Amino acid sequence: QVQLVESGGGLVQAGGSLRLSCAASGRIDSISAMGWYRQAPGKQRELVALISGGNTDYADSVKGRFSISRDNAKNTAYLQMNSLKPEDTAVYFCVAVLSHYATSWGQGIQVTVSS
Repeated sequence: QVQLVESGGGLVQAGGSLRLSCAASGRIDSISAMGWYRQAPGKQRELVALISGGNTDYADSVKGRFSISRDNAKNTAYLQMNSLKPEDTAVYFCVAVLSHYATSWGQGIQVTVSS
């Protein structure tokens, strides 16, 4: 009952920046937290960042470079990605944590960082 749509991906050179957006619709009142995962080819999907009640958590690999935020009025989560590295190249997925710890996922968006 929650739909997530990502936007803002693309191609960027190493050292550059991108901002991903995740717009939620449906039963948004059930969302308790939002986050971003990523999956690179041949690699396991990993949690990048999570925001819940104003608290944030980041993977060690992105800490200090990425920043997650959430605009509750717009029902949108953002991932600001700075100082991008080629190893950040992946499909990024937005996730919403719902009541009773159920989850809803976006379709994924490609981020490619060239060296």
